[in-house]
Amino acid sequence: MGLRVLAVDDEKLIVKGLKFALEQDGMDVDCAYDGEEALSCIKNGKYDVVLLDLMLPKLNGYQVCQQVREFSDIPIIMLTARDDDMDKIMGLEYGADDYITKPFNVLEVKARIRAIVRRNKMLMKHQNRDDAVHEITVKDLRIEVENKRVFLNDMDMNLTSKEFDLLYFLASNPNKVYDREKLLKLVWGQDNTGDARTVDVHVRRLREKIESDPKMPQYIYTKWGMGYYFHG
Repeated sequence: MGLRVLAVDDEKLIVKGLKFALEQDGMDVDCAYDGEEALSCIKNGKYDVVLLDLMLPKLNGYQVCQQVREFSDIPIIMLTARDDDMDKIMGLEYGADDYITKPFNVLEVKARIRAIVRRNKMLMKHQNRDDAVHEITVKDLRIEVENKRVFLNDMDMNLTSKEFDLLYFLASNPNKVYDREKLLKLVWGQDNTGDARTVDVHVRRLREKIESDPKMPQYIYTKWGMGYYFHG
């Protein structure tokens, strides 16, 4: 059975085009045309990825993404009509895993979908291995791998799925510096298709959640001119 995709856009021609193109690759595509319908579909369906337009009636893409993150870590790719950095950053802030700017090439959409799904499967496979680490504890930080939960001083930090993936990857490879392009490839599954600023946004969000002083981090450090690393 192919990948299950939910395509959400109030422009029916765009949804029709996405559905046709993705089904040519064997994907099973459902469609929604406003935010409330999208939310209902995600609650009641089982999808591998959601393509979510930003500008939607009833509930916009930010609102949908924020509400979905309260009950699901399903991968979400935000579709933005403008090449506006703030739109992209806000999408990531609300829990989107990635974004694509309209007008988009459907080949890029297919590549992004497969990259995110492939990365998620690899992560799940690693987490389910018999020799996989099930908990990482550093100072006051505890990462429960199977539950995908993070605690600081026994308080649940409520990370998004991608924030958890990034933290888990860095903590699993302590004191090793990774540049943004490498992290995009290893954590997001993207090779030369993603925006490196995605990594910066997620690191900043992580620091706001797990660091007592984000400007003086104890866990996620910056190696200037090189990248990021977890101080284990």
